[in-house]
Amino acid sequence: MSVSRASMSCSACGYRASQWRGRCPQCGAWDSFVREAPAARAAGPARGGLPVAAAPVVLAGIEAAAHHRLPTGLAELDRVLGGGLVRGSVVLLAGEPGAGKSTLCLQAAAGLEAQGLRVLLVCGEESVDQVAARARRIGGIHTTQAFSGTRVDEVLTHAEGFDVVVVDSIQTMSDPELTGEPGSVTQVRGCASALARHARDGSVALLLVGHVTKDGAIAGPRVLEHLVDAVLTFEGDRGQSLRTLRSAKNRFGGTAELGVFEMKAAGLVEVADASRLFLADRHTGVPGSAVGCLLEGRRAVALEIQSLVAPNDGPHPRRVAHGLERDRLEVLAAVLRQRAGIDLSKSDVFVRVAGGFRADEPAVDLALALALASSVTGVPLPSDLVAIGEVGLAGDVRAVPGVGTRLRECARLGFRRGVVGRSAGLHDGLEVHPVAELREALELLVCG
Repeated sequence: MSVSRASMSCSACGYRASQWRGRCPQCGAWDSFVREAPAARAAGPARGGLPVAAAPVVLAGIEAAAHHRLPTGLAELDRVLGGGLVRGSVVLLAGEPGAGKSTLCLQAAAGLEAQGLRVLLVCGEESVDQVAARARRIGGIHTTQAFSGTRVDEVLTHAEGFDVVVVDSIQTMSDPELTGEPGSVTQVRGCASALARHARDGSVALLLVGHVTKDGAIAGPRVLEHLVDAVLTFEGDRGQSLRTLRSAKNRFGGTAELGVFEMKAAGLVEVADASRLFLADRHTGVPGSAVGCLLEGRRAVALEIQSLVAPNDGPHPRRVAHGLERDRLEVLAAVLRQRAGIDLSKSDVFVRVAGGFRADEPAVDLALALALASSVTGVPLPSDLVAIGEVGLAGDVRAVPGVGTRLRECARLGFRRGVVGRSAGLHDGLEVHPVAELREALELLVCG
């Protein structure tokens, strides 16, 4: 008789090991290994002690299935999903506690029920009374039903007959047949698998809510990515009203789309024109400010990059970046010193993206470099200028994809001049200044 032995797994990324480890070799998390009972082998016909696999089929002979989408009524959410929820699919909505995930789910439920769909909210963290109070504040919710419980078998019983099921959150669910506490790797995987089977067998759209910390250390979202069809990340600083929705995985749509919301007293408000929101309070004629443009899927977003360079007589000058990668700031500071003669080695450098947005695209390199140079020299950039380009280690400026889309967005906002990589070519709507090196772009600080 074989003995079933438990293994250890990382609660942050799901990496498995035969024994406990202080640090996960895959994601680097410390003290994240927990004991996990092995999953039982699925019953079924077997041959030679092994399960019988399905016969292989020719891919070319399989017709593409039409995905029946359920629009949520929230254009920003539907944009990221690729048109709406898909029947039989599982969507994971992950984000930090307090970001507004529950509010987003309630507003989506209101849009779904308006189309005559039956929606069930499974409340694992709040009572039904608490959810009802939030629903009254949001408005538009009349037929959506709520159930407060944490046992997955009870959830599956009540979920019969619904078109959409929202589980808030997956970390609170438990299965009495599995070991571990709610939120452990074993419980999260087992409960999510059971709910996903119900969704696919019954053509139900399943939305799982999962909490993560800033370092992604809580079990749930990181260990479920391979089980779900789409992974959405809802982000936002509690001190800011801005909320962004991105897709890290989507089997039924693209992963580069961006949804923008603004948190207000009555709930989340969609932001159709994100560029105007980010530039609404921009002060022109101030040194250290430059405008760049990102491309999120088919959506161009113009934003302001601010910098402040201050003298530091100490041995260790500070480098602080909000909304930008700190490594990108360090690299551009080195390029400015070696290729353009602007030395930041004895100065504190602070940079941020106005509005609380996060800009990780290389297209903001040129705008960041110009903002730093403007702060050092004290000369403001022209107010009608936008900078779009990637800066290489040799001080070269390279064109980025979708330059035409970005420049058209900036022209719509009233900008008249654009600095881009030389290979980008000319575009209607703006006076384009193609540059090959960073030094050429910095001349705009002198020429205006």
